Amino acid sequence: MRLKKSIRYSFLLAAVLTVMLSYMLSIYIVGFVGRLIDLTTTKGKVEYVPLLIIVSLVVFMVIFLFLFYMLTQRIIKYFSVLSEGLSIISVGKFDFRVPVRRGDELGELAMNINRMAEQLERQKENEKENEVAKMNLITGVSHDLRTPLTSIIGYLDLLRKNSFQDEKEHDRFVNNAYSKAEQLKKLIDDLFVYTRLTSGDLKLTKQHADMRDLVEQVLFEFIPIAEEHRLTIRSHIEIDEAIVFIDPEQMARILDNLLMNALKYSISPKTVDVHLTSSDSFVYLTIANDGVVITKEQEAKLFERYYKIGQVVDHQNVQIGTGLGLAIARQLAEYQGGHLSLNYKEGHYAFTLKLPFSFK
Repeated sequence: MRLKKSIRYSFLLAAVLTVMLSYMLSIYIVGFVGRLIDLTTTKGKVEYVPLLIIVSLVVFMVIFLFLFYMLTQRIIKYFSVLSEGLSIISVGKFDFRVPVRRGDELGELAMNINRMAEQLERQKENEKENEVAKMNLITGVSHDLRTPLTSIIGYLDLLRKNSFQDEKEHDRFVNNAYSKAEQLKKLIDDLFVYTRLTSGDLKLTKQHADMRDLVEQVLFEFIPIAEEHRLTIRSHIEIDEAIVFIDPEQMARILDNLLMNALKYSISPKTVDVHLTSSDSFVYLTIANDGVVITKEQEAKLFERYYKIGQVVDHQNVQIGTGLGLAIARQLAEYQGGHLSLNYKEGHYAFTLKLPFSFK
């Protein structure tokens, strides 16, 4: 059976070899000294025994220390390399890696140091990304909140000064101000829900509900927005009843976020298909539309918080938002035992929400 390389065995082997070589060399040197004494003096050897013992001990210690150092210097130098590496990493240079030169505990220690450095490097990169994302969020939120708020103030100022020509223009100002106020409320609600999700403080009020009824209600409420932006919604509901255990308010938020995402990024002919199907155990809601072509890297980031592809497609008065809609939708789906996924191919987006049936 092959023994695993170990620093303990290395030191033990070095010690054994050192003792053996030191002993043999000291015996040889003491014997040589003894022969010199025989040749140079006529006195008996007994008188020189103390001297020979002292010489043998000194010779043994000198040889032992020299040989032990020679046999263990590579290990000692490697300790210094590891120590220097840790010093470099400790000052924040997390891209530094110590060399892995051995297959024993020191080699494992070196690999662990490198793994630690990699984790710290990733953590540092994540912190940088989060900081940039937070700054982008603050900038985006400031802009997104300021835009509708400025419009509301402008319309209210016109109404306050009676700067309208007739009742029709008065109603248009009121409706526009109300629409901007709704946009403002939606942005604030998204931020509120997101902070509750990230802190783990969101409390759901789950109950048994019919997914078919909920989808039809959300679509009915969304039709005026779709018509305003000349968006066609095609409903394909293929089941009569789909009882699920959900929080209806938060589930409606998921559907609204998906529909608003489709509205913002749909391209001509501006059509959104809504499919509601089921299997033996699950309900599937798919919201599909054609949009701009994106790369694999962009596709992978669509569910990331704060991420935005770009400007909205040919829809006036529709803001791009904070980049939290899809992230919120996925987290809310997972909070309710479901899963939100994307099937993308050559500009065709199909977001599918999968929920388990609730069997009462």
